[in-house]
Amino acid sequence: MLRAYCRSRVGARIISHVLPNNGSSAIAAFGLSRRTLAGLPTDAAADALPLSAEAAGGVQRHESPSLNNLASIVKSPDSDDIGKSIRVQGSLGNVRNVSSKMTFVPLSDGAATIQLISLRDNSPDAHKFLKGIRANTPVEVVGTLQWKNVKPTKDGKQEPPREYELLVNSVQSLNDFPADILLGEDATYGPELRHLQIRFDETLKKRLIFRSEVLKGIRTALPDFHEVETPILFKSTPEGAREFLVPSRTTGHAYALPQSPQQYKQVLMASGINRYFQVARCFRDEDLRADRQPEFTQLDMEMAFTNADGVMKRMESFIVDMWKLRQKLWAGSDRDIPSAPFMRMTYDNAMRFHGVDKPDLRIKDLTYRVESIVPDNLKGMITSLEDPIVDIFKINLNCSPRQVGAFVKTLMDSPEMRPFHDNPDGGPGVFIYDPMKPLEGLAAFGHEGLESIRAFYGAGVEEPASSEDQAIVDKILAATNEASAENPPPVTETNTWSPPSTREPLEQGDLIIIQARPRDVKLSGGSTPLGRLRSHIHKSAVAADLIDPDPSFNFLWIVDFPLFTPSNTTDPGQGGTAGFSSTHHPFTSPKTPADVDLLHSDPLHAVADHFDLVLNGVELGGGSRRIHSAQMQEWIMREALRMPEARLADFKHLFEALRAGCPPHAGMALGLDRMVAVMTGTESIRDVIAFPKNNRGEDVMVGSPSVMTEGQLATYQLAVVGKEGEGR
Repeated sequence: MLRAYCRSRVGARIISHVLPNNGSSAIAAFGLSRRTLAGLPTDAAADALPLSAEAAGGVQRHESPSLNNLASIVKSPDSDDIGKSIRVQGSLGNVRNVSSKMTFVPLSDGAATIQLISLRDNSPDAHKFLKGIRANTPVEVVGTLQWKNVKPTKDGKQEPPREYELLVNSVQSLNDFPADILLGEDATYGPELRHLQIRFDETLKKRLIFRSEVLKGIRTALPDFHEVETPILFKSTPEGAREFLVPSRTTGHAYALPQSPQQYKQVLMASGINRYFQVARCFRDEDLRADRQPEFTQLDMEMAFTNADGVMKRMESFIVDMWKLRQKLWAGSDRDIPSAPFMRMTYDNAMRFHGVDKPDLRIKDLTYRVESIVPDNLKGMITSLEDPIVDIFKINLNCSPRQVGAFVKTLMDSPEMRPFHDNPDGGPGVFIYDPMKPLEGLAAFGHEGLESIRAFYGAGVEEPASSEDQAIVDKILAATNEASAENPPPVTETNTWSPPSTREPLEQGDLIIIQARPRDVKLSGGSTPLGRLRSHIHKSAVAADLIDPDPSFNFLWIVDFPLFTPSNTTDPGQGGTAGFSSTHHPFTSPKTPADVDLLHSDPLHAVADHFDLVLNGVELGGGSRRIHSAQMQEWIMREALRMPEARLADFKHLFEALRAGCPPHAGMALGLDRMVAVMTGTESIRDVIAFPKNNRGEDVMVGSPSVMTEGQLATYQLAVVGKEGEGR
């Protein structure tokens, strides 16, 4: 593989020092002309003429045709144009020399392409120039339009021509394409040459153009909303993520870049702008990965006089419109366009049966709690926890136990498995079901454990389960649901996901994973260790061709999130002293009056009126019904979260807006980068962003962030503390 690079052009620097202070001489030294710089015809005869003031303004006093738009010519062929002389500009493709007398080469301006045909007898100078010029050179061509030859069909019929070609009369280079830039299928370009990545990676370029079309489609799909721009220079407020600060010249003062336009859009609801949207730039100083950037784009929406259901229904209609656009401009069929309403799943069911709060419904096998059937000696082998919860997950890889074993070895030795091996509560226990081995490959479970696993998987599939088997099933499901006589599982509502009543029986080659976790830790943080491992194994199995890829789109609403989450050492939260923080942000309303009552007695069990939109394991966005009462908002911050008075003062503007008769409202934000990535089939949002940052938050093409100069530090009254590079 060739690594492309560009050598520094030191010659230009030397020339600039020896050139006389004469504009004409400098222009000539660089191979330019006043006509080239003015954008006027550049044939040799015309270029020898002096430019008048009128000509510099675009008035042409010669026979060369005016500059034409290539796309407008190519996309609307007309017999009346045949024989016309036109002047167009574009970049050359690869030259194809048919003979010493004839050359073909495509010319493209990015929007359209036309084939140039050069004949030595027609224009010897232009023909010689084209035969020796390098592909990707920008040129200006004057030529005569003619029909491109059409080959006869198999039955000998001659179809009428429908496409132009351009017979070259003259051609002139508009710039050089240097030889030190390597080309070819094996050439790769590093992030410091992002312009070459975009230019020569057709898939990347196609994704960026599709993103542009999505932005146009967004505005078309929201005719009932008002687009309002909100400030980028905001103030620091504790919404939940780490902020970027922008120093000001006022001593001790700084702006903060917005994590989202959340507070501004709520103020708009109090301002009479009842339906708002914005394609908003947002900034969060958080750990980076494939689906995160320090600056990102989201579609931000808010609606007055509605609730969570109203927002979800409006968003479903919007998503259908976007997927119709995808079908038209990218790929797909009618089967890919989702049907509303989307399935809903409670946060508890997502965490208990999928192990993550953004489930991928293409993974059919679920997680269950099985500590009641795991012998104590096996628990001691996988964890040092006393009385742990033990989760189980099985997956069929459609291959022999030997092949599964090879897959597991490769998987376990991979760097991606290190976080699972380093889990302080213990690593995973891995088993391969093989009826040809003693105790069918599950000897660590013992005879009783094996029988219980066999009873649980497959009970009631082919015949009614025995009372003993049903008792095992009921015990495991009750533990997974965390249900009891005093706390039965909730009744399933229409269009709400619930676990299936039966499970697939054990099959030869099934991969079985168990994982321990603490009993006294509430399900929070968005995933369990086994949930993360389950997703990783499925993705790895698809990559290894052990599971057929599923191209379907499975949209899902996750609802009934906890309003608060216990504090941790990684998320800044809202800076309160309650020992917990808002799961999403402190503006989310409790879901029911009963949840309002829990704020006083048991706040960690209060449910939020929040919802996330998930697609194939990717969180596309989230929203909620907001607190529209100033008294309630202030009480949540002061009494529930116990935020200090100084931080409460940061929200004075919001309290005032809510106090002024603010209507009930709800809204959501949709990650534009993630949505376009999913629509175009890539896992990294860097593939749909023109100039992304790397995993250190750096743009290596331009060299940002840059070191502050002494003058800048003095202007903003800043001082550098610590060594360079600390904090990363």
